[in-house]
Amino acid sequence: MRHPPRSVLLATAGAAALVASVIVPVVAARGATPACTVEYTVTGQWDGGFQGSVKVTNHQAALSGWRLTFDFAGGQEVTQGWNAKWSQSGATVTAAGEAWNGALGTDASVSAGFLASWSGSNPAPAVFKLNGTTCNTESGPTTPPPTTPPPSGGAAPALHVSGGKLVDADGRTRRLLGVNRSGGEFMCVQGRGIWDGPVDDAAVKAIADWKAGTVRIPLNEECWLGLPHIEPEYAGAHYIDAVKDLVARVEAHGMTPVLELHWSHGQYTGNSAGCSDVHATCQKPMPDMQYSPSFWASVASTFKGDRAAVFDLFNEPYPDRATASATDAWTCWRDGGACPGIPYEVAGMQDLVDAVRGAGAENVVLAGGLAYSNDLSRWLTYRPTDPAGNLAAAYHVYNFNACAAESCWDSTLAPVAAQVPLVAGEMGENTCSHGFVDRVMKWFDDRNLSYLGWTWNTWDCSSGPSLISAYDGTPTAYGAGLRDHLRALNP
Repeated sequence: MRHPPRSVLLATAGAAALVASVIVPVVAARGATPACTVEYTVTGQWDGGFQGSVKVTNHQAALSGWRLTFDFAGGQEVTQGWNAKWSQSGATVTAAGEAWNGALGTDASVSAGFLASWSGSNPAPAVFKLNGTTCNTESGPTTPPPTTPPPSGGAAPALHVSGGKLVDADGRTRRLLGVNRSGGEFMCVQGRGIWDGPVDDAAVKAIADWKAGTVRIPLNEECWLGLPHIEPEYAGAHYIDAVKDLVARVEAHGMTPVLELHWSHGQYTGNSAGCSDVHATCQKPMPDMQYSPSFWASVASTFKGDRAAVFDLFNEPYPDRATASATDAWTCWRDGGACPGIPYEVAGMQDLVDAVRGAGAENVVLAGGLAYSNDLSRWLTYRPTDPAGNLAAAYHVYNFNACAAESCWDSTLAPVAAQVPLVAGEMGENTCSHGFVDRVMKWFDDRNLSYLGWTWNTWDCSSGPSLISAYDGTPTAYGAGLRDHLRALNP
């Protein structure tokens, strides 16, 4: 799915309105060494919003897990955060350590940032507490660090392909039914964070409460690889650890994570170009040979021990828009190289399968067809070779697509589904209702196939299909159709 203007407009507006950094430090009181110190900084402020950070230094015994709390006195509300699990209840804000920075040794420091809204005034918090101990004052008694028990729900099943079905280790058929969780593909490259909205345990549980069994997680190859133009706090190890943490939460609730390459490198300004940028800031017609195989080799190495994770090779290929020849487009799709109308060297689906298998991963792999994954007419003819035998077909369908009716599904999808598992990795409609997705779900249900709704984000559903209006799972009118259907399938 091409993202609604919101994701670009917010970044542009924020960049234009950002003023010079305003530093509001909170320093330790004079006297004995405090148990902890906190420096609170406003790094930028604009009409209605600001960006801030906290630097926490622990002067007490080493902590295996840390949690900072403070109160906003001016009605400010945190909207996005990074390098910590951010949440807010009333005026009280909590920032807790991530899996990769949860330990905080004696005299060690950790920094985390956030975006927040404000109106009227924007006073700095007066009191900070680290694991219940007040900071910036003389040492006092401490409370034990909080414990966070793993969420219930059971582990996600390991999957493999058996004929036209996905099955678990016991041979039972498994359908991938659930949602997309957009954000990881665009927030980092826009310099705004890693996720769009919360991805803590409560947020993931809200997805599971819809009786979803799968969460597709779009990713950005430049952020994963830590290329130098990406803000360091959103790149490389930080980005990878954030993805690993989300995958762990999804699986802990019994849901299948689908890791998908959404935005990639390569300059394309031809027919239907999403942007003129060489960087991974929009949907490109095909993955690039320069970085995409390296991305998949790294992702595969990271998750090859986790057969519950599914790999979706590339979001929405459209080499058919760069050439009038269907044969050339499908050849480009499979083999890559020098493709007509695409100026950069393309990584074909075979290159990406080879990168995954070369890293030792035998996870299930999805490959979407042409026309933004809406055309599978020659998928069987051009499908790549998979030595692991775990290849499935991905399909995207919206009410405005060319192949969006039962007659097309019967003629082009049914033959594919007869030979390999078929997953509608994205489905949706831009009408803010669910009449069309109801038809999609019926056709796929009748054939025991898989589908995922786009998207679990609080956007305007008329500009880009959004399932929810709040991250507690409150559905839009469009999302209510998917929620009620999933609950009916799994009462």
